[in-house]
Amino acid sequence: MTSAATTSATTTVAVTTPTGRVGSRVVRLLLQAGVRPRVLVRDPARLDAPTRERVDVRRGDLTDAAFVRKATAGARTVFWVDPTPHDAVDPIETSARTASGLVDAVRAGDVARVVLLSSVGAEKRHGAGHIDGLARIEEALDATGADVLHLRCAYFFTNLMLDLDGLRRGVLATSFAPDAPMPWVDPRDIGDVVAARLLNDAWRGRVVQAVHGPEDLTFTRVAEVLTGVLGRPVRLEARSDDDVRSGLRAAGLHPTAVEGIVGMTAGTRDLVPEQARDVVTTTPTTLAAWARANLRPLLAEAGG
Repeated sequence: MTSAATTSATTTVAVTTPTGRVGSRVVRLLLQAGVRPRVLVRDPARLDAPTRERVDVRRGDLTDAAFVRKATAGARTVFWVDPTPHDAVDPIETSARTASGLVDAVRAGDVARVVLLSSVGAEKRHGAGHIDGLARIEEALDATGADVLHLRCAYFFTNLMLDLDGLRRGVLATSFAPDAPMPWVDPRDIGDVVAARLLNDAWRGRVVQAVHGPEDLTFTRVAEVLTGVLGRPVRLEARSDDDVRSGLRAAGLHPTAVEGIVGMTAGTRDLVPEQARDVVTTTPTTLAAWARANLRPLLAEAGG
């Protein structure tokens, strides 16, 4: 007979970045499903009190591989989000090194399954800037032979929040090709997919699943949607890769970090995702709905 303690250990779900846009949604859905997740968090105070009371907190830094190795041990499934900021001095190497504790735990048999928040473009393996770091993590996890699910996620709607000053001026700047369609997604919808996969024990082996959002959008179309939602003109401003490099260098970023950021756009500009859009890869929230609920109030609060 299996003991209660053994059953609890083998069914544990561990969640990294539980206060992030995707991670927080995952934690909420797991709690609503009756699961008490283990959360790896640097500052437990960032969890709201009701959530903090209902989760198993492991306090530490995800960049500390020894902490990750210890904190994930005994979990049946781990949801891994790479915490490496794009402005890290060597983002690709940092991403791989940060995940090494998890990879060691999987290799040792202390973790049975991993759901990885990866990205469209990781299938290239090389030439996509910081996304290459996610490719390195995918390869390291694949080499363990464990059950691994790579979620190849589309361009986040929330990336529009990175230049609120520009949007206040009615400018949407990008170095992507203005009229090239690409998948866009609401991070909340990614959280829904993650939670569903964490709660499903049926999948085995190496699985890749794209999360493409509701439709492919060009940046020209995004500007049109934002114009309608915000109630004022938003014009597209095309920038070259060199323009982006100059701006990042002026901000003091290390040359390797600069190329990691520029490469994410340059390396995926003409990418055809490995997985086609279908009923599994398509999620519901539209850009217009997301912008009304999130972007418009944010700009209104700032007087934009």
